[in-house]
Amino acid sequence: MTVTAIIEKGIDGLFSVYSDSSIDNHFFGGFGDNVAEAKEDFEESIHEAIEASQSGTKFEDITIEYKYDIPSLFNFLDYINVSRFAEYAGINESKMRAYKSGSVFPGEKTMKKITAALARISNELNSVSLRI
Repeated sequence: MTVTAIIEKGIDGLFSVYSDSSIDNHFFGGFGDNVAEAKEDFEESIHEAIEASQSGTKFEDITIEYKYDIPSLFNFLDYINVSRFAEYAGINESKMRAYKSGSVFPGEKTMKKITAALARISNELNSVSLRI
């Protein structure tokens, strides 16, 4: 079973994770001060749904696909320098900081630039090997 989980930063500054998926009408959700806490709470809600269910589903049978809004992404990957990322993606640095804070939301064209930059980073990291 694949569960698509949406991670968003709320106007209260907290992070939430939610999904339309369920097990025997037991739905999942999570909240936290940061993305890691919200994901942990979300996964706990899946465990609780499994315990309450008669479906025989096991947590190991579930694949979670997380989808992030921009503030959540940069909270989760807090080791990424937003200014350097903006330069790498070809986005105005001050706008990128506003996207990170959640005060402004990127349009479709900018989202494509962000997605393309993330894909390039992924490819670059996948091509790296360390000499042992």
